[in-house]
Amino acid sequence: MEKHNSPATGTDPLIGVLHSAVAGELRHVRTLIEELAEVLVGDEHFVDRYLDKLQAFDLLVQCTEESAAVLDRLAAGACTQSAIAPVRLGQIHERLHSALKAAH
Repeated sequence: MEKHNSPATGTDPLIGVLHSAVAGELRHVRTLIEELAEVLVGDEHFVDRYLDKLQAFDLLVQCTEESAAVLDRLAAGACTQSAIAPVRLGQIHERLHSALKAAH
């Protein structure tokens, strides 16, 4: 049976590898969203009808990139506060900060 380490201790030697892998998956999702947005922007009728909704694609791309960057910093050994400090999107930064605060 696999031994599970406490998430609070950070003793799992593969945690950095997993953080990096999940960051890569998020970047793959970002690429798929960008490709879908390109297709939709190419449809003149869609753009005319849903121009305001297309901004959601940009926000999704930014959110996935910010989340991937946090995971990359954690994988590189950054502490949680240092990992979220560079997050530029205020909403994400606040939600992550709140999650850490709630855990204390």
